[in-house]
Amino acid sequence: MVGDLKPLDPEILILRVIFFWLCIYVKIKNMKARFHALISGRVQGVAFRFFAEHVARMLGVTGWVRNLRDGRVEVVAEGEKEVLEEFLKELKRGPRLARVEEVEITWEDYRGEFLDFTIRF
Repeated sequence: MVGDLKPLDPEILILRVIFFWLCIYVKIKNMKARFHALISGRVQGVAFRFFAEHVARMLGVTGWVRNLRDGRVEVVAEGEKEVLEEFLKELKRGPRLARVEEVEITWEDYRGEFLDFTIRF
């Protein structure tokens, strides 16, 4: 019966190869992500930026954190989606003296823009 097998048409073979690589590309692209967060509450004067930097570096997240003039803290972070979700949980908790009231988050496409996580002044 093995002799009865027909080879695949070249068009079907090409489509299968394209589909295979497309699936790998989508999977790789979806593994990395980026978010932009605005955090409000008692988040300035309580070492929130240093807390964010410490947690980000421990988790391997890249990006930056800064205070805004309106009393909020802004964070832009990139990394593995699951790791970013863990980082976000920590940001919602904040350091001991902080009281996070709201986190506005926008998920974005990964850009690979940062080498590390820094505090911006």
